[in-house]
Amino acid sequence: MADSCSVRLAEMTPEEAAPGSAQTSRMHLRQDLRRIRCAVLLCLLAVLVLMLPTAYLLARHLRAPSSCTHQVPEERSPRFLKQRALDTVTDTLSTTEKPRAHLTVKKQDFANTVGNHLPILQWEDKRGLAFTKNNLSYSSNALVIPVSGDYYVYAQVTFRGTVKNGSKPNAVTEIITKVTDSYPEPTQLLTGTKTLSENGNSWFQPIYLGAVVSLEVGDKLMVNVSDIKLVDYTKEHKTFFGAFLL
Repeated sequence: MADSCSVRLAEMTPEEAAPGSAQTSRMHLRQDLRRIRCAVLLCLLAVLVLMLPTAYLLARHLRAPSSCTHQVPEERSPRFLKQRALDTVTDTLSTTEKPRAHLTVKKQDFANTVGNHLPILQWEDKRGLAFTKNNLSYSSNALVIPVSGDYYVYAQVTFRGTVKNGSKPNAVTEIITKVTDSYPEPTQLLTGTKTLSENGNSWFQPIYLGAVVSLEVGDKLMVNVSDIKLVDYTKEHKTFFGAFLL
């Protein structure tokens, strides 16, 4: 009996002799397969993440030619080139380098009336409070613009007179005028008119004008008045004229 049992144990396979070991091996195999699948998925995800920037740059590069094509007509237009050149010039100028001028009144030449236009005032550009800087020059009773751009233009004219035998003008007028080589007629930029209503033997009336105006190289600015004989030229702070590039 003992011999038969010994023969049976000898004939048993390792799987039959150790069923628990086979089950453990299968569990380890399944765990290894799961690890492999997770590693593969992580690799694929990493590849996708790395490809996104490349795909974005490629798509942007492909769209660039079409957008540039639409911009060419605008960039080549004279208006665009002119504005770009103007912005470049004005942006590179510091505040102290920008054209500016302040003129003060002086005794007028009453013969300085041309045709049917209102008389043009004459100015002092060097003495006292007057100055011209950075190529904004004064010539032939006008300020000459050296650089295209937006300027603040201003002028104040003080009128004064006496009442003789009850005679006095009803109103006085001041006009800031622009003259260009391309247009023969002067253009009125700013106009001011005030009615005289003061009582007494003498009267005075100041008119101040000021505004931002877009000007071109070579434009000329001047001041016209309704009656040059009524302009107060006794004090430079009463009647003045100027402009500066913004």
